[in-house]
Amino acid sequence: MEASGKRICRQKQVIFFFLLGLFQEGAGEPRRYSVVEETEGNSFVTNLAKDLSLGQREFSRRGVRILSKGNKLHLQLNQDTGELLLNEKLDREELCGHTEPCVLRFQVILESPLEFFQAELQIIDINDHSPEFLDKEMLLKVSESSPSGTTFPLKNAQDMDIGQNNIENYVISPNPYFRVLTRKRSDGRKYPELVLEKALDREEEPELKLTLTAQDGGSPPRSGTAQIHVEVVDVNDNAPEFQQLIYRVQIPENSPVGSLVVTVSATDLDDGVYGEIIYMLFQASEDVSKTLELNPITGEIRLRKQVDFETVPFYEVDIKATDGGGLWGKCTLLLQVVDVNDNHPAVTMSALTSPIPENSPEMVVAVFRVSDPDSGNNGKTISSIQEDMPFLLKPSGKNFYTLKTKRALDREEREEYNVTITVTDMGTPRLKTQLNITVQVSDINDNAPAFRETSYTLLVRENNQPALHIGSVSATDKDSGTNAQITYSLLPNQDPNLPLTSLVSINADNGQLFALRALDFEALQAFEFHVGATDQGSPALSSQALVRVVVLDENDNPPFVLYPLQNASAPCTELVPRAAEQGYLVTKVVAVDGDSGQNAWLSYQLLKATEPGLFGVWAHNGEVRTARLLSERDAARHRLVVLVKDNGEPPLSASVTLHVLLVDGFSQPYLPLPEVAPERAQGDSLTVYLVIALASVSSLFLFSVLVFVAVRLCRRSRAASLGVCSVPEGHFPGHLVDVASTGTLSQSYQQEVCLKGGSATSEFKFLKPIIPILPPQCPEKEIEENSFFHTTFGFNY
Repeated sequence: MEASGKRICRQKQVIFFFLLGLFQEGAGEPRRYSVVEETEGNSFVTNLAKDLSLGQREFSRRGVRILSKGNKLHLQLNQDTGELLLNEKLDREELCGHTEPCVLRFQVILESPLEFFQAELQIIDINDHSPEFLDKEMLLKVSESSPSGTTFPLKNAQDMDIGQNNIENYVISPNPYFRVLTRKRSDGRKYPELVLEKALDREEEPELKLTLTAQDGGSPPRSGTAQIHVEVVDVNDNAPEFQQLIYRVQIPENSPVGSLVVTVSATDLDDGVYGEIIYMLFQASEDVSKTLELNPITGEIRLRKQVDFETVPFYEVDIKATDGGGLWGKCTLLLQVVDVNDNHPAVTMSALTSPIPENSPEMVVAVFRVSDPDSGNNGKTISSIQEDMPFLLKPSGKNFYTLKTKRALDREEREEYNVTITVTDMGTPRLKTQLNITVQVSDINDNAPAFRETSYTLLVRENNQPALHIGSVSATDKDSGTNAQITYSLLPNQDPNLPLTSLVSINADNGQLFALRALDFEALQAFEFHVGATDQGSPALSSQALVRVVVLDENDNPPFVLYPLQNASAPCTELVPRAAEQGYLVTKVVAVDGDSGQNAWLSYQLLKATEPGLFGVWAHNGEVRTARLLSERDAARHRLVVLVKDNGEPPLSASVTLHVLLVDGFSQPYLPLPEVAPERAQGDSLTVYLVIALASVSSLFLFSVLVFVAVRLCRRSRAASLGVCSVPEGHFPGHLVDVASTGTLSQSYQQEVCLKGGSATSEFKFLKPIIPILPPQCPEKEIEENSFFHTTFGFNY
């Protein structure tokens, strides 16, 4: 029942202090919780999810964690339920000693986004320690002449508990001579004093044995005892007296072991044994006994160990001087430990967010705690970072700082920052501590791919092999990772007449362009299209560039002769009068080349000629001219072969054959005017008319030849029937016409005529007779007149 009642009491205390902590929460103040010491591990402290007004799902998502000084975890957090539990059984005396209140400070860190709260867990003391005397037996010498009411200070007991669980009073076993009083020091400790109520008689009772009991105020109370051995001594008239009742001493905390603290001195007016004084520490705590060493003869007090202001800043101890007769005097030593700047500031990182996304607004990067156990200016600190950093330090609560970004960061400008946090105290000399942290900037897809050039010009020769690599486009992306992975593509073509997908393709990974089929310069000299570069970010960003493909001409087309035509059924013959001067234009060879540039630069040369040196060809314009004056000895018919060659590599060529006839002369007025060349619009009807005309002329010519042959045969037959061949005497003039069919006959000629087209007035060119003069058929010359040509064509000789 007693244990059950004790457990219920503890639970009530926990609930009370928990509610008290909630109601005492203020804006900017730490959240306060409490727990009774010696509570078992895994015990419930609070529900942080409810305290932070977060649902369980949001609580788990935000990644809440607990940090404490020294990273020693006394608490554990259930991420699923948000409950804060004890990690182990806590001992208040071990954690805090005599410090009251006993508070464990910790931080609650919330990530995504980063927030933090300060919190305190107070350990409630329970009465789990009994008072204990360091000396179980005490010897007290009392003079038999001591009057009633004389007080004798006794050594106090110690209790690790605090508050009401500490020593409440002292009691002594029943006796007729002494009673005990409970006194209280300035620091709250209580000590006993023995009061003489009845005078002692050494002869009646030379010694007494008493039991001193120290009781605490716990429930139930605990106690500890010590035995007091009282010796009644003979009369000693003078007790030792100290020169000072209180010795106030200051000593630097860095004083070495063995340093002299102070020398206390007491005098005794008695002589002999009663005047001999022995010094001793009186009612000294265990810590004092380990720190100070008193010489019992000289009264010198030295350091037994080095003092530390941060551990114990102040010592108070009584020093007792006892003479040989048992009389004593007392003084008090107040030792103040002077702080020196012997501790560097400590920086504890509570939370760090790295990497942080670029282009984010101002956000908390890190939370850290600064501490310096020194006091005064030695414990005051200043925190700073480098000036050229886009970060800002802001105080956030006592000894806490947050590192925030001043502005949105740009990973492409800088992807990593090495921040040095420098904490300097204000002591002399100043001590500082530096903490280096690395803040990385994570990439977001905020940069579109950028082509190295806004437009590309690719050159490819015609007649290329299919799948030929004709060039590449390249784009870069300032982002990183998948945000910088680029995919290339052909953008839809705006020209519906350009079959882009059948002309080129692009490698999506590296931007290489390929010609899908052989290109023909004569069909397509250049074409344009756009290529796109798209990254793999979310959302994806893209850019485009213009690509112009220029097809380079290859010399794959030989020259083509436009004039004179080489596919006619009968070759065209050029007529040249023998009277033509040197340089006379015979004709002009006209040719074209389907290529371009120097591949279409044509040159002309005379490849073959019936009579070399008579004609020449101008190399640049194809004009055929006479190279010298003509003479009667030059042959009448000439055949010229002209070579037309381009300037490609290798060069291609074509040849044309020209027929040239030399004539003595011709008269322009006697030649019929040629019909005007028909318009193309008349087309088929003009062709029909030409065919009919040609057939008519051919029929007329054939009929004329038949008539001429028939006349000749008829005349010969008539002459044969006469059997006489009359020969006139003398020469018959050739220009006379023998109307009576007697006399000299004129010579008969057959003429070739070529109508040269190309101008509004065509010319007839005479050729030399191709039918020789008939040989004589009889002893006497018989000359016949070709009346047919005279009557038909009007030729006169």
